[in-house]
Amino acid sequence: MRILAVSDVESRYYYDYYTPGRLSEFDLIVACGDLRREYLEFLVTMSNRPLLYVRGNHDDGLLENPPEGCVCIDGRLYVHEGVRFLGLGGSYRYRPGENMYTERQMARRVRRLWPAIRLRGGFDVLVTHAPARRLNDFDTLTHRGFECFRGLLDRYHPAYHIHGHIHRSYGVNIPQRTTYGPSSTRMSTASSRCVSETHTSPKAAAEPAPAPGRGNSCFLGNAP
Repeated sequence: MRILAVSDVESRYYYDYYTPGRLSEFDLIVACGDLRREYLEFLVTMSNRPLLYVRGNHDDGLLENPPEGCVCIDGRLYVHEGVRFLGLGGSYRYRPGENMYTERQMARRVRRLWPAIRLRGGFDVLVTHAPARRLNDFDTLTHRGFECFRGLLDRYHPAYHIHGHIHRSYGVNIPQRTTYGPSSTRMSTASSRCVSETHTSPKAAAEPAPAPGRGNSCFLGNAP
């Protein structure tokens, strides 16, 4: 499965300079927040592929007016073609907002997902807007990551963690791709765009719903 991940900054390559067929190479689009409704609807329409999304801290308007044709996985464990996506949108609370949370509030959201995670035997891709604490984040409240996301990574060892919120323009030393933990979870900042490939294991392909497990082989790289 070839995935286009986007967040925060609209890609001119896939929007302003779009040409027919440019999105056809992808099987799925994952949006990590802070993108206009119209942009998400453009991507899902032009690609004719499923688009999964979580909300960012600037996405309060999507609560009442969600993008048509897209699937919100915020606060859900969603299985797509045997790959388990766990979605947690929002950022660290630095002002009032529907999609901003304290550490305690986000930890409560994570606990609500425990039954679904146990039912599916874990998850393969963690999709968030904010990063995990001390993994591609900053010390300022506006761009601080969540400790409870590290707890998810340490406990379930997903193949990927894809997040937004940390823009590439914030500095040349901001890593776009890193690995974390003994299982080498691949961490990626989706700001603007990135591409990943997941290949479901033969066992997962033979089973109806529950998921591929850590046997997936994956590649993560920057799109053009």
